[in-house]
Amino acid sequence: SSVSRIFSSVRAVINLSISESGLNCSNVFSRTFLPEVKERKRKPISTDDISRIQKECLKISDEKRLLIALISDTGMRLSEAAGLAWSDVNLTHEFPHINLVPHPWRGLKTVGSERQIPLLGASLESIKIMHKQYVKTHFLFNTYTNRNGCNGNSASAALNKWLKKDFDGLTAHCLRHTMRDRLRAVECPMDMIDQIGGWRSASSI
Repeated sequence: SSVSRIFSSVRAVINLSISESGLNCSNVFSRTFLPEVKERKRKPISTDDISRIQKECLKISDEKRLLIALISDTGMRLSEAAGLAWSDVNLTHEFPHINLVPHPWRGLKTVGSERQIPLLGASLESIKIMHKQYVKTHFLFNTYTNRNGCNGNSASAALNKWLKKDFDGLTAHCLRHTMRDRLRAVECPMDMIDQIGGWRSASSI
């Protein structure tokens, strides 16, 4: 599916170039054969499983597990959370939150990804634990982030290895999509769901 998306972009670029330059040729990518791949549907995570994951993460309280706990109740993308600096965290506000902004070491996926994210539940607990342990550091997750960059792929591999092994094949990305399901279940307005998760709002299309 990723290859198909990339080829769609390539075809579009070539078509535009041919049109704008008035070239008398065909797009060699227009008839590229790509076999259909049936994407597996993401497994929904039950409330009991989320609670079990969160309890285990807060019990172990190492960097990997605290990162999982943080994204479990915020819906952040893994790279968004892994690239946080302490300057992004506001625990003294009436409503503790993360001010998610782009940084030189970690950009954001879209313009709509820049947002304020409330901290509560396991996410707030994980931040409090890290605040006691790592408050003198610049970054929350020093294993994956420094001033030269944020290694989201390394974080993803480490977290998913544990989740898949101990929680029936779940991944960190499943937690993000489950957050959307959880917000829908409590009838949260769609615009607010999009703002919390940094998803593109249908009203903006």
